[in-house]
Amino acid sequence: MKTLRLNLGVNRSLSAGQRAEPEHEQRLVQLCTVPLQEALLALQTTLQGLSHKEVARRLDEFGPNELSRFKRLGFWADMWQRLRSPLVIQLLVISVVSVVIGELKAAVIVSAMVLLSVGLSYILDRRSSLAVESLGKRVQSHTFVLREGEESEVRISEIVPGDIVLLQAGSIIPADLRLIAAKDFFVSESALTGEAMPVEKSAGNAGSAAASPLELTNACFFGTSVTSGTARGLIINTGVQTLFGAISERLTEKRPETNFDRGVRSFVWLMMRFMVVMVCVVFLIVGLTKGDWLEAILFGLAISVGLTPEMLPMIITVNLAKGALTMANKKVIVKRLQAIQNFGAVDILCTDKTGTLTQDRVVLKQHVDILGRPSEEVLYYAYLNSYFQTGLRNLLDRAVLEHSDLDTQQCRLVDELPFDFQRRRMSVVVEYEGDHVLICKGAVEEIYACCSRYQIDDEVYPLVDMLRGNLFEEVEKLNRAGFRVLGIAYREFPQEKTTFTVQDESQLVLLGYIAFFDPPKDMADEALELLARAGVQVKVLTGDNGLVTEKVCKDVGLTVIGMLTGADLARLSPEQFSQALEENNVFVKLTPSQKEEIVRDLRRNGHVVGFLGDGINDTPALKEADVGISVDSGVDVAKESADIVLLEKSLLVLEEGITEGRRVFANIVKYIRMGASSNFGNMFSVVGASYLLPFLPMQPIQVLTNNLLYDFSQTGIPTDKVDEEQVAQPLKWNIDNIKRFMVFIGPISSLFDYATFALMWFFFNCRAYLDPATTPGQQEAWAQLFQTGWFVESLLTQTLIVHIIRTRRTPFFGSRASGYMMMTTLIIMGIGAWLPYSPFAAALRLVPLPASYWAWIALFLISYGILTHWAKTWFFNRYGGD
Repeated sequence: MKTLRLNLGVNRSLSAGQRAEPEHEQRLVQLCTVPLQEALLALQTTLQGLSHKEVARRLDEFGPNELSRFKRLGFWADMWQRLRSPLVIQLLVISVVSVVIGELKAAVIVSAMVLLSVGLSYILDRRSSLAVESLGKRVQSHTFVLREGEESEVRISEIVPGDIVLLQAGSIIPADLRLIAAKDFFVSESALTGEAMPVEKSAGNAGSAAASPLELTNACFFGTSVTSGTARGLIINTGVQTLFGAISERLTEKRPETNFDRGVRSFVWLMMRFMVVMVCVVFLIVGLTKGDWLEAILFGLAISVGLTPEMLPMIITVNLAKGALTMANKKVIVKRLQAIQNFGAVDILCTDKTGTLTQDRVVLKQHVDILGRPSEEVLYYAYLNSYFQTGLRNLLDRAVLEHSDLDTQQCRLVDELPFDFQRRRMSVVVEYEGDHVLICKGAVEEIYACCSRYQIDDEVYPLVDMLRGNLFEEVEKLNRAGFRVLGIAYREFPQEKTTFTVQDESQLVLLGYIAFFDPPKDMADEALELLARAGVQVKVLTGDNGLVTEKVCKDVGLTVIGMLTGADLARLSPEQFSQALEENNVFVKLTPSQKEEIVRDLRRNGHVVGFLGDGINDTPALKEADVGISVDSGVDVAKESADIVLLEKSLLVLEEGITEGRRVFANIVKYIRMGASSNFGNMFSVVGASYLLPFLPMQPIQVLTNNLLYDFSQTGIPTDKVDEEQVAQPLKWNIDNIKRFMVFIGPISSLFDYATFALMWFFFNCRAYLDPATTPGQQEAWAQLFQTGWFVESLLTQTLIVHIIRTRRTPFFGSRASGYMMMTTLIIMGIGAWLPYSPFAAALRLVPLPASYWAWIALFLISYGILTHWAKTWFFNRYGGD
């Protein structure tokens, strides 16, 4: 991206020892400290915005308003990243050593393994990433700009220097900018500075005292978000020229390691340590018993390849990418692939009420005075409040404006006090019938606190404390009927007063109430039942009151086990707080920080927590959750904070996404369990055979070929089906369970390896190798027969085992693998049986096997499958599958 050149005639001299700021930071400070007209002139723009032609030219000149960290790695950078994997490095070292000692065939086979693992993962990952990325563009954030004097909504990536942008509560600051107008404008800069409290910003000249951009009171920065108020801004820097963009150029944000990441990493290093020990032991045994140390090196290297789970990165990557595509087809966009793992492990889903349990289609049903009688005056005042506010219009405001089309020509907006989550109300001041009238709308409790009088018909009476309880009866009646109620109050001021603050929201006259109805979703009860079956608890976290929330929960079939308000939670000790979260499932009248605190504490209690929200007040909880979930219709800051974005705000879609996450996890664990148990069994077979036999149990080239074919058979795992019972409950990483599975199942494969050794040694008379009358040529023939017999048996049993381990049901009958996995398995088993009779047999040092061998192997395979299935069933019944 190019750098915008300015000639301002403003020079900032540096004192001795002062750090020279980057040019883009200097430009931002300069343009925020000079008069506004000079800044507009420098950027060659006006308060009416740029022309469309000029925007196109600047977009071509400066590039899209994007951070470089969002760009995909190039081919060579991507390949370098994949080749740095410890598993791949190990294979490359083995390949180089094979070349050095002259074993070119071994080097070719190991290189083929690297190509299969790295190449396949690159192709499938890139293809899936491109598809997911194109879908992800549907949830890009937008902002409002002023171009040629007209407001329009554009993607943030289309913003250019010189644009005039319109900002309101919930907006993402689209670039580094100078404010040219602001009203009660507060910005959260936590993404940039880590400061949790919002910062107030104002328009005007910042003066020349600012030493850095962060000290500018009239500047806002890319990546921060608006918490309240409205403003207009002049774009100065975009993309990597922004303060946030410059940081991202130097630092790549690294997300904290998830439980799954830690589990996979510990498994890989466990296997590699296991492999190192095994290779050393085998090397010494072969070298000491056979006397050929070069052969011992080759065999040790071959064994190290066989014990390495080199396909694990490919299996994980392809599973995640495939899961993201499948979820995209179900209208669930995954912004971060790793979130799929946590999605499947979610056991508590925290959600707001509006739009998830309800239809998010609010309708104004009643407008009544404090006695519950219909009142047109209440409706008119509510209409004026919603009509004249310039901030973010929520569903309730839109419902008021859609209810009636009232005349507002006799009124003029004087001032505005925007909504915030501390006051929970907002006010407009309009010129009406000779006065400046402050009209306040908000939560009933907050409105009551500001009122000193109430109105019935045209009479105004003092609001004494003894009447407050009686007045609230009408509100409770509406709440119990499922209505959301807002209070309407007003106060008249003389026309001479033109500037207002929140202190003026006092001594108001309570006029009445407006009541809204948000019907429950038709499918909410079904979705809640499916989530309960899936082992996911649903907890409602809302800022609404308890009566409305209780009515909605009843309508959708969600049993209220216990309900607490934000005030109740605030009085609890930390221990009581944690206990209360476990014992209750509905929390009402919450502040944004309380939602965040609930999510944090649930995670601390060992739960994997998903949070579904779409509002500004949901942002802290979205960031805190294991999986932050927002919706396409949510505010920009919520979508930016989320890991997953739903194109449909539906619990049914969530349940499908959680199930898909569990399928992905289950398929990854299949490979891990299979690899761990197979390697553990091979340990006993290789060590025992190397010590007992007068020759190698299998030639190094045969070990490598066996492993290459086996790797290919596992490429079907990402496409495999998963039984319903495997995704019925949350799946969490459990390395201890995998270790136990390895110890119980691994020795079974070793048992049949030794059975094969006995078959070849005694039945097929390979023991003749030790006969003194046997010539060296005959000895080699007996050794090759033995090695071929174990090569075929090892490949067939290893390939078969995945069909036993992949399901807890009876394999092939109770559960069948996917078509692709069945095909790869049959092809590899067929190749394994064909190789001893093929033209490649001599190169691989294989020989034809007697016909009776196949009857024995068929018996071994059947017995192996039955015994493994029995042991697997016993294991899962005893220890479970997590």
